[in-house]
Amino acid sequence: MASNPMTQFEVYKIGPELKFGGFDLSFTNSSLFMVLSTLIILGFLHFSTSNKKIIPDKIQLISEMLYNFIAKMISDTAGSKAKPYFPFIFSLFTFVLMCNMIGMLPYSFTVTSHIIVTMIMALFIFIAVTVIGFFKHGAKYLSIFVPSGVPMVLLPLITVIEIISYLSRPISLSVRLFANMMAGHTMLKVFGSFVLSLGIVGGWLPLTFSVALTGLEILVAFLQAYVFAILTCIYLNDALNLHH
Repeated sequence: MASNPMTQFEVYKIGPELKFGGFDLSFTNSSLFMVLSTLIILGFLHFSTSNKKIIPDKIQLISEMLYNFIAKMISDTAGSKAKPYFPFIFSLFTFVLMCNMIGMLPYSFTVTSHIIVTMIMALFIFIAVTVIGFFKHGAKYLSIFVPSGVPMVLLPLITVIEIISYLSRPISLSVRLFANMMAGHTMLKVFGSFVLSLGIVGGWLPLTFSVALTGLEILVAFLQAYVFAILTCIYLNDALNLHH
């Protein structure tokens, strides 16, 4: 019998149970892969920048390409005012990308397939961008809910729509990443189960689909990290430049 494809998303505790003030702070498999993703990123950046050369080797070249990719993304979407926020956007993109890519390995765990993880990141971005907007513009930041050039008769309706759209940012940002990663991994598990149940004779077709889906899921893993980062840049652009 094929295994349940949803068991791959189960969170379980590793080590002793830790509770503080009614909160369960136990170390889990999700925590493990977050730490692992962070250590891999730090290790890669350390080794790629510790011995810089005029003619870069492959690992330094990848690091420089990644730096230029994020720098251009910020410049194109949020402008020069967003340069001080480069470290945050860079960290956000690399962390989400690494979590997505590690989740593609057999017997690993996909951190970003859990709504609680993506929602916490999205809420942090939403609150941070809102604070930045009010810090930069004060009460004038509220004008983001009043688009210019709208007829007065439509202004109340448009303002309500703008407020709802603004407040829904963390929901759309988190659900997009979570849903794509969970759906893709579920499909991979389902087709993998078909291969095992049908055997050598009948399993070639689902195996072909599994290979194709794996390639597609790797692409999705990168695209979802990119979308998460670029939407953050767009929200930051609204806060810094007050476009409305």
